[in-house]
Amino acid sequence: EVQLQASGGGYVQAGGSLRLSCVVSTFSGYSIGWFRQAPGKEREGVSCISRYDSKTSYSDSVKGRFTISTDYAKNTVYLQMNNLRPEDTATYYCAAGLCSGPIRPYEYDYWGQGTQVTVSS
Repeated sequence: EVQLQASGGGYVQAGGSLRLSCVVSTFSGYSIGWFRQAPGKEREGVSCISRYDSKTSYSDSVKGRFTISTDYAKNTVYLQMNNLRPEDTATYYCAAGLCSGPIRPYEYDYWGQGTQVTVSS
């Protein structure tokens, strides 16, 4: 079983930055993805990083603004979020699963608790 703990959310003005962290108990061959869910909306895949070749994938809505990275020494996956927009406001989750291009929630087996990101205009 993989346990994940997300942190780093907060309140920021539009144009600002935040860095989310996801501490992973063990990678066990899983890739890590970041998702977000705003009230009344479906959970959306944001980014993922492959455990095998470190290839990354991003949704079109965050490409060029968000960067995912891994520090294996700390068992932590980061999501650096720059130039934040009000539409980025959501609860962000990290999860362990498959990173193969499209970032689909059903391909992830283990989920951490969410961390809230609020971007004011």
